[in-house]
Amino acid sequence: MSNNSRSSSPTNGSSSATVHTSTPSPPPPKVTFEVSPVPPNPLGEGRYIRTAAALIIGDEILNGKTLDRNSHCFAQFCFENGIDLKRIEVIADNEEEIIEASRRLVGKYDFVVTSGGIGPTHDDITYESLAKAFNQKLVHHGETIRRMREMNNHRKWVGTQNAQQLAATHRMALFPEKAEVIYVGEDIWVPVVRLEGKLCIFPGIPALFQKMLHHLTSFLPLPPKDERPLRIQIFTKRPESMIAPYLTSLQERLRSQGIQVGSYPVLYKGVFVSLIGRDIKPIGEGEGKVWLADVAKEVEQEIEGKVVSEEEVAAQKRDCEHGTLPDNEATVAEVRPPANRGDSLGKSKY
Repeated sequence: MSNNSRSSSPTNGSSSATVHTSTPSPPPPKVTFEVSPVPPNPLGEGRYIRTAAALIIGDEILNGKTLDRNSHCFAQFCFENGIDLKRIEVIADNEEEIIEASRRLVGKYDFVVTSGGIGPTHDDITYESLAKAFNQKLVHHGETIRRMREMNNHRKWVGTQNAQQLAATHRMALFPEKAEVIYVGEDIWVPVVRLEGKLCIFPGIPALFQKMLHHLTSFLPLPPKDERPLRIQIFTKRPESMIAPYLTSLQERLRSQGIQVGSYPVLYKGVFVSLIGRDIKPIGEGEGKVWLADVAKEVEQEIEGKVVSEEEVAAQKRDCEHGTLPDNEATVAEVRPPANRGDSLGKSKY
């Protein structure tokens, strides 16, 4: 008998049960899809996105079942890419609300995203509502159905679907007929569907929303890098009321330069002062420039604070959210300025 054998016979007065080892399921086959070519600039040659809005669709957000992570992800995306995010709205799975909000936002902003409501169930009405909003019919998109089928071919349930179940699956490829269909990732069968050259329709699942949004970057007419804002944050242990008069006068002084001054207290710890702007030449002041790093040095002195990195800001906020309230000595005492100037899940509906 080999050393790999197992016996079910009693040995030395003891009994042992047969050991059954299960064979792990093989990994699903890797499927690679072709990514869409970059289409012409929908805003017109030489123009780029300046303003944006997000429309978060879902009853589950409004009734508290699901925490909305997608608007936060989109806000970060906009800031990092120099887009001025003007509005975030959360609305129900309601056709009239979707129609009204989508028309209004597309009419005002350069780039609008929707999140949620594109799955196979009765309350997934985003595609249908947006088709009505922009006077289009719904049509099945053959290439999307093909990609969906190829991605799911290895799943056992595919061959057991009845006609109604198959129709429900195909609802996820029922798009407004004049929409652009943009495949943004080699491993993603779901496309970004774009209407009016501005409105991009995303799934509500946070991981998929985030992945598709960042893959979409190369398809968007984004602002040049030298026009993107910088953010520097300064932490002080002083109470917010003690630094408020200075911050008020600072904002008045810098308003014409497009620099925003913000104040954000952290319970029992101190205050983060945020400076957001671009390094620009002041109007009517010769060759002099307002450098954000120079403003930050002034703020450090005036509020007795230190420049902190984004990671240190996030760590402080996490401590506060988790109820960690260290002694004053344990707050940000030794902080390092950025290496260079300006550096700074509940289940969702598909």
